[in-house]
Amino acid sequence: MQSISNLSGGAIKEIFGRDKVLIGMIHCPPFPGAPRYRGAGMKAILDDCLRDAEALVDGGIHGLIIENHGDIPFSKPDDIGPETAACMAVVTDRIGRATGVPLGINVLANAPLPALAAAVAGGARFIRVNQWANAYVANEGFIEGRAGEAMRYRASLRADDVKIFADSHVKHGAHAIVADRSIEELTRDLAFFDADAVIATGQRTGHAASIEEIETIGGATHLPVLVGSGVNEGNVVAILERTAGVIVASSLKVGGVWWNPVDPDRVRSFVAAAAPALEA
Repeated sequence: MQSISNLSGGAIKEIFGRDKVLIGMIHCPPFPGAPRYRGAGMKAILDDCLRDAEALVDGGIHGLIIENHGDIPFSKPDDIGPETAACMAVVTDRIGRATGVPLGINVLANAPLPALAAAVAGGARFIRVNQWANAYVANEGFIEGRAGEAMRYRASLRADDVKIFADSHVKHGAHAIVADRSIEELTRDLAFFDADAVIATGQRTGHAASIEEIETIGGATHLPVLVGSGVNEGNVVAILERTAGVIVASSLKVGGVWWNPVDPDRVRSFVAAAAPALEA
């Protein structure tokens, strides 16, 4: 099992005021400009997002990540228009006012600059970046790490208080894992490029990261580690024993399907199941 340095303190304590955290996902409906957008006004989009946010927070979730998951198929970073960052900023601001919990932003696919812009405008405390360092082949194509330009952009915004949560060996892609670039090395590169927390995932949305991979990633970094996919009532305690927190989405939705609304009963049941590890 990894050392205690991965299990407490750092960005998690600074943002959430606790050592272990449950973070819920807000999968936003399609925004204007996305292929599946059908003309819904911002009020309808906000109503959907606020419904899920309030269900998660009322059920005991400690913080939220807001994500443009409805914008499938995702654009590469340079093709994401200003409308996406604008919509994300509005949604983030409204959810922050309604819930009062710490918020993060993930702009897909791998777009830290729009995420930072939305975080500054909307009041988010951190952004999630799926490929911070190195590169991989994803279903959007070849995706390169954006750490250098993102950190320079963050500096230009005077936004050093917006933390970076970076994935290691992220889902939905194949990484450059060869003899001299192991998962451990990919993970070490995140800290080298000034990330503040590391996220482990499974292979797809809703698929669990293995305990072996969680421990491999945790053993390669001093940064707090979270698990960002496949977390449910059955595995949350084992995962929290090895990490600083979880990011949970699909298992809290109606029927366990990510595109459905949040199910308040599932949230309460999940938080109850996690309680022993949170109180340890």
